[in-house]
Amino acid sequence: MERPGEKLKRVREKLRLTYRDVERASQQIAALRGNDEFAIALSRLADIEHKGTIPTIFRFYSLCAIYRLDVCETISWYGVPIDSIAADAMQIAIPETHPVDFRPHSSIPVPQPVDAEFDPGRTTFLNHLVRRWGKAGLGLLNGMDLRGHRYALIGNADWSMYPILHPGSLVLIDQSRRRIVSAGWATERDRPLYFVETHGGYRCGWFFSGGGKLIHQPHPASGQPPETFPLAEVDVIGEVTGVAMRLDRKPLPPRS
Repeated sequence: MERPGEKLKRVREKLRLTYRDVERASQQIAALRGNDEFAIALSRLADIEHKGTIPTIFRFYSLCAIYRLDVCETISWYGVPIDSIAADAMQIAIPETHPVDFRPHSSIPVPQPVDAEFDPGRTTFLNHLVRRWGKAGLGLLNGMDLRGHRYALIGNADWSMYPILHPGSLVLIDQSRRRIVSAGWATERDRPLYFVETHGGYRCGWFFSGGGKLIHQPHPASGQPPETFPLAEVDVIGEVTGVAMRLDRKPLPPRS
């Protein structure tokens, strides 16, 4: 199996770059960035190509810039599964509700064979679909423009909006909808949910704004009291416009 250093050497030779060319180019990047860590000495480049030396993140950046390589693909040469970072993160249970700042790394074309037609009007097992198509962002399936959106995870210990939002739920946040709407719904299912940041952490749920205060109103079934925050000290990230959650959550812990 070809080692990462050998792949980098092959790319360099294909571009007809000498060690000296790479050294000079990296020094130029170091000067532009005001950081000598981006520079790659001749001996260090030789060690990377022939001795299996792993480049620092700064030298790795310089090599990708000089060789015109995709950072995410190149880092996979070293056994770092960058495409799996979100999946691995989902295996780590964090009690507190928090935003998810992973971003798509690149656009992936989705082949459409005849036997893999997708009908958005029917319930479909996406695992089967992705197995035939390969890896792709779910946004490609429905053409959604997610540039103004963020994701967040409801903490595994956050029962404040149960049963509407289960602990561990993944929520989609529309950052263009930041104004708190305090009326105009018919049922609790219609009441807007918001994701906000406070000095004490993140909150996701129902909110009421008035008198310079922002009140977080948990679901009555949670048994948790409302929280009040000074409006000037709260950052409303946006309105929750989508949610993915498991339905096999354990019942609420006994109330004290």
